[in-house]
Formats: sequence, C-alpha cells, structure tokens
Amino acid sequence: MPSETICADAFFSMLGIAMRAGALTLGEDGVKKAIASGKAAFVLVDDGASDNTKKLFSDACAYYGVPLMTAQAQRLGQAIGKPGRMSAAVAKGPLGEKLFSLAAQDRKA
Repeated sequence: MPSETICADAFFSMLGIAMRAGALTLGEDGVKKAIASGKAAFVLVDDGASDNTKKLFSDACAYYGVPLMTAQAQRLGQAIGKPGRMSAAVAKGPLGEKLFSLAAQDRKA
C-alpha cells in the first residue's frame, strides 16, 4: 500500500464529478472486475478500510499492474455521496487521467 494518502480538496471535488459522470466502479466485486478487465485507470482505497480489504486490492493491483492510491479516511465516501464506501475503481478516460494527475500533484506536495 502507498504510504502517502491523498487529501487534496480538488481531487475529491473532481472525484464527485467522476461519480456523477459514471466514471467510477464501486463495491468489492465491481472494483475487482474493473481491475481484471483492464478498465481501471487506478484504484482508490479509503485509509479507514480493513487490513484485509487493503491487502486484497493491493495484491490485485500489483498482479494486473493497476496503480493503487489511498484516500484520507472517510473522504472517499463523503466525496461520492455514499458514506461508508471503502474502494473505487476510476475508469480510463479523460476524467481518470485528470484525477490521476491531481493525485500525483497531491502526493508530491
């Protein structure tokens, strides 16, 4: 798991837009399918997720070569309007690229 967590407001605002645009896949099974099918630009796991959940997605992302990022605790569900969500796969495409660049900027700061 990455040691740094994403906490930039701009990232989470854009994540909410991605949710409304249908560019996110939620739920453990849906995220695993998005990873395996190559549709995920990257996977986002909430820092408050269980160790088993973090390991599951860490292993799947490592196997399929999909970047894995950690969101500040409780921010993922709050940003997408679904409290309690612990994982999301961001679809490839313009929104996925923008979110990835915002996350990279946040991790550098």
